[in-house]
Amino acid sequence: MRIRTVAALRCALTGALALSLTAGCAKGGGAGSSAHTVSYWLWDANQLPAYQACAKGFEKENPGLNVKITQLGWDDYWTKLTASFIAGTQPDVFTDHIQKFGQFADLKVLEPLDDLGIDPSDYQSGLAANWTGQDGHRYGAPKDWDTVALFYNQKMAGDAGLTAQELNSLSWNPKDGGTFEKAIAHLTVDRNGKRGDEPGFDRRHVKVYGLATGGAGDGDGQTTWSNFAASAGWNYTDKKRWGTKYQYDSKTFQSVINWYFGLAKKGYMAPLTDYSAGANPANAQVAGGKAAAAFDGAWMISTYYGVKGLKVGTAFTPVGPTGKRATMMNGLADSVTKNASNKQGALKWVKYLSSEACQKTVGTYGIVFPATPDSTKAAVAAYKKKGIDVTAFTKPVADKKDFTTFSFPITNYSADVYALMHPAMQDIFGNGKSVSSLDETTDQINLILDQ
Repeated sequence: MRIRTVAALRCALTGALALSLTAGCAKGGGAGSSAHTVSYWLWDANQLPAYQACAKGFEKENPGLNVKITQLGWDDYWTKLTASFIAGTQPDVFTDHIQKFGQFADLKVLEPLDDLGIDPSDYQSGLAANWTGQDGHRYGAPKDWDTVALFYNQKMAGDAGLTAQELNSLSWNPKDGGTFEKAIAHLTVDRNGKRGDEPGFDRRHVKVYGLATGGAGDGDGQTTWSNFAASAGWNYTDKKRWGTKYQYDSKTFQSVINWYFGLAKKGYMAPLTDYSAGANPANAQVAGGKAAAAFDGAWMISTYYGVKGLKVGTAFTPVGPTGKRATMMNGLADSVTKNASNKQGALKWVKYLSSEACQKTVGTYGIVFPATPDSTKAAVAAYKKKGIDVTAFTKPVADKKDFTTFSFPITNYSADVYALMHPAMQDIFGNGKSVSSLDETTDQINLILDQ
């Protein structure tokens, strides 16, 4: 029944989009665009000043063209973007996420960017390739990238007798958790002052968890279980890009999930009930002293280091059974909408956004790692100027011997995969459902992909 429901919703959305693309877009609404204005949407308020600076540079090079930037919060962003496609009021250009790419490509609402002359070798390895559709066309211009590392409270780590070197030398396995689990257990303190690895530890009354919870991870586990699954040798799908089968029924994957969520059962990781994407994400748990450490993405660097009274350190993800560390390397892109009101202006703006000029400008703000190597160096220098060492995020990209980087799964029906995996993972983490239940969920997902 769930498959039919998801498929029906998709058909309804596709039908509405098709109707708007053939009729509604004749309005030429384009979110306030005109022959002299390019409308551009993004979700990150921290990046807004950098792109306002890029807009000034673009306008100087293109007299008569203006860029109108709209910034929306993450949830509102995707809701309003989807609605804008249906209503025919879509922006000319928007910041695209690889997690959403499959859905937008499937619905054919993106403009090919093949004529922009984008050279994949100009960007960090793999970033450009992720934005090529199954039809061979390019639909995104590389914008920036991020990886995931372990943020930790330096005082709590020091009180536990754990040095930065030790935290950067951790390893794990799904049988006993390795030195990583030992460290997380030792960072955990109950209300009586007992640590998680000490006799008498009360797992039901924990004052400080060794590890914050980032939620159940849905189907990608970006800042939760993904680094563990990848360092155990698991892949989301049967292919690197545009896979045709998901592999959540893998015994390797299920052993990882069983161990990872088991950290909460032992009292070492905050339970799902402590997590709220809006009010209490992982960083808030660390900032509030409820957790000693958290896996999080590079986009959160300024947030963690900006907490008053909190001295933060960062460490690499732990070495897994494969002998390597792993971290998701996500790369955003800028995409042009197929029915952009000012398509020519939009294409010029995206070309500029992916250029070294704009990328270096963004890099100097020290808020994100832009897509080109030189602009990444500019970002590293900007972070260093702020007293922030970002090696835990940048080394995995440069060191292919000891690190493995991987992307979000890129497939068709990505919205349907989320609709199935979100409740499935919530049930396992929050309600104690067996990981073997993922066998049925995987069958449902793969049946949808077979359509």
